[in-house]
Amino acid sequence: MTKARTRWPRQRDAEEPVPPGGGTPSLATVRPTELETCLRACAAHSGKLVAGLDRRRAALAEALRNLLATHAAMEQPSSPDASVLPLLRRAAKGGPSAALVLGDPLLDPLLAVGNKALDCGYEDELKLAVLVTDTVLTQRRNSRAAWRLRARALEAMGAESDAVLAYERYLDLTDEDGFGIAAKAAGLRAGAERRSELLRTLERDCPEAAAFAGGPVTDTWAEGLALHARGDWSRARSRLIGALLAQERSGAPVPEIQEALAQYVALALEAGGAPGSGAGPRTPAGSPGPAVLAEVIELYAGQRRSRMRGPVADPTFGGVEWTTLGEFRNRIAGKSICLVANSQRVGTGSMGEEIDAYDLVVRFNSYRIDAPATGRRTDIHATIHKHGFNWDQKVHTRLVFGGVSGDWKHSLRNRLVPGAQQYLGDESLRWPLRDIGRVGTDVWPSIPTSGFNMLWLLDHLDVSPRLDLIGFDFYESGAYRLPAAMKMPITSVHEYTSEKAWVMARARSVTDTRIRLR
Repeated sequence: MTKARTRWPRQRDAEEPVPPGGGTPSLATVRPTELETCLRACAAHSGKLVAGLDRRRAALAEALRNLLATHAAMEQPSSPDASVLPLLRRAAKGGPSAALVLGDPLLDPLLAVGNKALDCGYEDELKLAVLVTDTVLTQRRNSRAAWRLRARALEAMGAESDAVLAYERYLDLTDEDGFGIAAKAAGLRAGAERRSELLRTLERDCPEAAAFAGGPVTDTWAEGLALHARGDWSRARSRLIGALLAQERSGAPVPEIQEALAQYVALALEAGGAPGSGAGPRTPAGSPGPAVLAEVIELYAGQRRSRMRGPVADPTFGGVEWTTLGEFRNRIAGKSICLVANSQRVGTGSMGEEIDAYDLVVRFNSYRIDAPATGRRTDIHATIHKHGFNWDQKVHTRLVFGGVSGDWKHSLRNRLVPGAQQYLGDESLRWPLRDIGRVGTDVWPSIPTSGFNMLWLLDHLDVSPRLDLIGFDFYESGAYRLPAAMKMPITSVHEYTSEKAWVMARARSVTDTRIRLR
């Protein structure tokens, strides 16, 4: 029999407020928060973080130090005559308040704190992330970055309905859904609907559960587990379902309901003697019939799947064909190739016609097309799996890079656009430098960029008579991307100096705009 787990559904504390009609207090509404309040909270949180092995909290500590140092530096300029844009500005005397005003230069450090807090995933840090968004949205109610951060934090806290509202607010403010937010919101809505349908099915099939739906969740669940352990599934089932209904009515966080549902389904399978459950074939008193159990499993799996990837209208993605490493090699063999950087050197140039004259044109991530400067064609789109920029643009081949197989597959399911590509790189092309080249972190510590993964792959295959890099200055001239991607920082997880050194060591010729490797 399944051993009772020590972590049971949480009972709402007596002092927790419950809105009329049940549910948790809404987090969808921004709570007006002064910048001073947020900065004090950040300083207090920074003081609580101690050196340890948790790299996520170490990253948060660094982000907090940067925020507080930036604030301090701008509050105390180095010279009395220094003319700088203040990060914090107080309202003029005699104005409605003396609250600090959030200036542009402090916005990114503050949002960075929120994102690092979200990465930690712990309750205190999630509350800090929401506080950051309250602060930003109090003064900048149309901040897309703040709305997206807020939605992700609320989702992590289990407040899915509020998260959907925040995601939808973000979508209202942007024309380009490069992060796949529409699919995420649709998936959360569909998951909630299927979970509700699942609970209604259990409620109809076990009317006795109603008697336990109003009791303490933790006690009712524990009683159900104890009865199951004694082999009394009929009585156990009514109490377990009653506890699930009580969780729903009290507005328990979604992860808690999900965990309890998973355990209930496992126990129901065991009670029914399902293959692989550890129990022999049997149908004890009170067990749902095979048809009901099959429906429960289907609904449970469906709501899990919807939350993971969102609805998929065309599971075949327009008949896209997977391409392996060997097949990709054969398709590019003997052809001239240029790789076009997303740099200002390209965007302000006039090499469009030259770029389009190559046999194959490779572009990256959130590339931007301005024909006279960049050329028109894109034959191969190489992109990291984390963003959805340009996935709707038609190309011959799309190579999606990612270091973690599960995350990579998840992104493909969510972001791939049917009919937008003829060929899609399979797992053999997922992470070229690490998987094909076997270059580990001891040799190359930093995460390789999409551009470097693609360049390394083409150099490794060595089947192109001409291989040129256009506008590769490793962001010395600045980024040239789609407008929605221009606010994204040039990430520090990559080490552009090493990539530049690798390229220059193999260059046959170098000009201001072109590096020739073949």
